[in-house]
Amino acid sequence: MTMAQSVDSATWDHVGDEVLEHLRELLRLDTRNPPGNETRAAEYLRDVLARDGIESEIVGPAPDRGSIVARIRGDGSERPLLLMSHTDVVAVEADKWSQDPFGAAIVDGWLYGRGALDMKHMVAMELQTMLLLKRRKISLKRDVIFMAAADEEVGGHAGAGWVATHRPDMIEAEYALNEGGGNGRELNGRMYYSVQTAEKGTARFRLRTRGRPGHGSQPHEDNAILKLATQLLRLQDAPLPIHLTETVKAYVRAIALTQPEDLRDQLLAVLDPARTDEAIAALDLDDNWKRNLRSVVRNTVSPTMLQAGSQINVIPSMAEASLDGRILPGWTPETFRDELLLVFGDDAEIDFLEPSEPLEADPTGPMLETIKAVLAERAPGATVVPTMLAGATDAKHVAPLGTRVYGFAPGLFSGPGEGNRVHGHDERIAVDSLRWGVRILYEVVERFCR
Repeated sequence: MTMAQSVDSATWDHVGDEVLEHLRELLRLDTRNPPGNETRAAEYLRDVLARDGIESEIVGPAPDRGSIVARIRGDGSERPLLLMSHTDVVAVEADKWSQDPFGAAIVDGWLYGRGALDMKHMVAMELQTMLLLKRRKISLKRDVIFMAAADEEVGGHAGAGWVATHRPDMIEAEYALNEGGGNGRELNGRMYYSVQTAEKGTARFRLRTRGRPGHGSQPHEDNAILKLATQLLRLQDAPLPIHLTETVKAYVRAIALTQPEDLRDQLLAVLDPARTDEAIAALDLDDNWKRNLRSVVRNTVSPTMLQAGSQINVIPSMAEASLDGRILPGWTPETFRDELLLVFGDDAEIDFLEPSEPLEADPTGPMLETIKAVLAERAPGATVVPTMLAGATDAKHVAPLGTRVYGFAPGLFSGPGEGNRVHGHDERIAVDSLRWGVRILYEVVERFCR
């Protein structure tokens, strides 16, 4: 008998009520980072786990920067599964919100709060999964580890990175479930659920030019600012080359083969590197979808900060730009530098800033098959697609321990613009999506670890 058969709908109604209340309590805790104060959330989670007899430990570099780790033990016949999440959230402009960002108000079926989507909803769903495993005394072949970490929004070094460096024994696992996928998306009446199997690495850098200083009233050609401007403009004229990873190819093919012929052909054209940009531009898809596609078919660079000069009447001897570089799986900062020099010139001065490695897990395999099996029961007719995240998560800290990390925070399709609320105003989650998501997550974990 599967978990889906053995738990009746009344029980799942109760579970939905419980996970909703846990999420509301978490949203009421102000864990904006900076400064963080994630220990507030860790202590709440510790107390909830303890009521069901689950021991946990709060660790971190400072008393207010706590990450919590708990474990339910299996028979050890297979290596553990790690349930990852983070408790910090980004800043808010409260006057731009229709609801108190830390009030956890429910309005017309929506729960509002900073962190409702990124990612206290996953914290609550993973917490509830641990509670159900314990209460139902499920016989497990793997340990199930729960980590709700601090500091993800500013790099994770005081959170998952700290745990991976100082207490790796607490979280070493064969597989992990993380943020980055799981949301439903509709296209021409067909539903798709993503599983993040790849993640770009960060390769942020400073681009520096030098020139001859002088008086602002006497222009000359050796001006560091003009040199820098010339180099930056080359990014508009010379986009970086196309590189198609296994995840991106699997993603495009999975969607293409389930769509009408005209869109199928348009999507498959994206997989021809000579036509990729032209093919994406021609797609009959919304701008958000196309923007994401453009970002995962190549390494990317976005100038974000400029710095030069000390006063208006002095030509400076140096100018500097900070650029947000993101690299695909299979690339390193060194190989990325070679690609950048083709744009900026062989004499470009490039200094990387704490780069992180890109990641790519197997876009097939047992975790994907388990997710597909559960969704086949809970979302009949939907297609599961592997995806690449253009941004970065705490997976970069955990993967070096030998863990295969998959992004899967399941949720119902709630409208094409809802994802734009992440880090934006009026961040919210549909209550029915949370209720559905916790059941999907639990059934995936139970089935995979049973």
